[in-house]
Amino acid sequence: MINSLAQREAFKRPRMLLALLAAAAAAAILAACSSGTSSSGGSSSSNPVSASAGSLQTARVGGATVLTNAKGFTLYAFAPDTSTKSNCNGACAQNWPPVNGPATAARVKGTFGTIKRSTGATQATFDGHPVYTFVGDKAPGQANGNGLTAFGGRWHEVTTSGSAAPAGGSSAGSGGGIGY
Repeated sequence: MINSLAQREAFKRPRMLLALLAAAAAAAILAACSSGTSSSGGSSSSNPVSASAGSLQTARVGGATVLTNAKGFTLYAFAPDTSTKSNCNGACAQNWPPVNGPATAARVKGTFGTIKRSTGATQATFDGHPVYTFVGDKAPGQANGNGLTAFGGRWHEVTTSGSAAPAGGSSAGSGGGIGY
């Protein structure tokens, strides 16, 4: 029997993580079944987090100023990526839709560019890092993917300062911007 508040809270944490992972998996399956896009990196324009070429924005999310798509959804970088190659394809790209490029953001210091994905699509980059959204973010201003390790690497919200976000600063609570 679970008696103390601390024991109850410790019991809830793994269940919450499992629920988040289950939701991400369900979203991937749903996207694969209902979307007309390929499983190797396309994103549907009906997806609220999908991003397309054009202007990006900034927003304060959990104490950090991050890049967002035009709809206000946080952008992420994937640690295994290089400045010339995305390593997020297939099911990964279903959960972390690539931002189609080129893209820019007003009053943001840094370098915007593009890379060619393995599918031939153009993906936006910021300071040499391909950028993505996350299907686990259900509303603007969320950063549920920040600090997650999934699909073979760690995901970080893209900060406009180029430095790490405050520890525990995002809604995911495991902090850190791209900080490269």
